[in-house]
Amino acid sequence: MEKITTAEATTLATAFAPSTTPLVGIIMGSESDFDIMLACEQQLEELGVSYERVIASAHRKPTVVQKWSTSAVDRGIRVIIAAAGKAAHLAGVVAAYTPLPVIAVPMKTSDLGGLDSLLSMVQMPTGVPVATVAINGAKNAAILATQILGTGNPEYLQKIVALKHKMENS
Repeated sequence: MEKITTAEATTLATAFAPSTTPLVGIIMGSESDFDIMLACEQQLEELGVSYERVIASAHRKPTVVQKWSTSAVDRGIRVIIAAAGKAAHLAGVVAAYTPLPVIAVPMKTSDLGGLDSLLSMVQMPTGVPVATVAINGAKNAAILATQILGTGNPEYLQKIVALKHKMENS
């Protein structure tokens, strides 16, 4: 399996806080997912979590998805968030290629309101788990990614504690 180089990853992905190693990788199946996933990026920025973004469909750009997924660990990524609609195989394909936790964001669709996306993501076979948030649940994906990072980093754990305190007092 051919791995993507750091230079290729930089070309593929747009990184927030490029002076730091992105900890979260965001992959979207289509440019049409960006408007919803912007809330994910904004939440990560609010929590101070660096990320990179790539748009690549599991069906239209499978080689890009494979290279990006298999090189994520080497690039310093610790959690992946995958957003897709309709058949929504992206999160499962990514999870098949990486040992990292994958969080799926099912996109609302005009055909079935996102139920098609949701079912594609939650019905993963044993051995290829994907954590799935609500349809269009981009902010929750960012919060869950930060919680996962917080299990090994007290800075992110404290940011989640502060966020929950803020919610409690609003």
